Amino acid sequence: MRNVILIGFMGTGKTSTGKMLAQRLGCAFIDMDVKIEEEAGMTIPEIFAEFGEEHFRKMEHELSLRLSTRRNAVISTGGGTVKNPANMEALRKSGVLVCLKADVETVLERTRNRGRRPVLDQADKGDRRQAVERLLAQRAELYQQADFSVDTSELSPLQVVEIITKTLKTRGVLHA
Repeated sequence: MRNVILIGFMGTGKTSTGKMLAQRLGCAFIDMDVKIEEEAGMTIPEIFAEFGEEHFRKMEHELSLRLSTRRNAVISTGGGTVKNPANMEALRKSGVLVCLKADVETVLERTRNRGRRPVLDQADKGDRRQAVERLLAQRAELYQQADFSVDTSELSPLQVVEIITKTLKTRGVLHA
């Protein structure tokens, strides 16, 4: 099976959906942010604080290249992975890109805890809604690279898994 690569903004459900989807498909689940933290021996906020975003993006790119050689995996990307065209080119070669989307209210609700999302925390400047709206607008075109999208705003992870599985079967990526 080709990989299923979940892209999308933070708080759209890539991790929760990805775990369930991998279980449903009987394949490995790889969360890129978790993998980077494991390999670095520090959290993403710590990486940002100590080395900066550029260093983190370099780690993310190297991981994208390594993961593009894998098969039979559901890969949950970090929200900013799409910012580097080389990441997307590599990941696209290995599978199907599925974009998870959510409306601003849902993203705000799901990302309300500060301290775990350095890009959003840094962009926040006291107005989280404006930061989310600005970042979503900046990345909207990048998320359109997906083979298909699912709006997760009103759906449970299980419902999202059902939609993804059905779409993959319809497109001949999965066989019944």
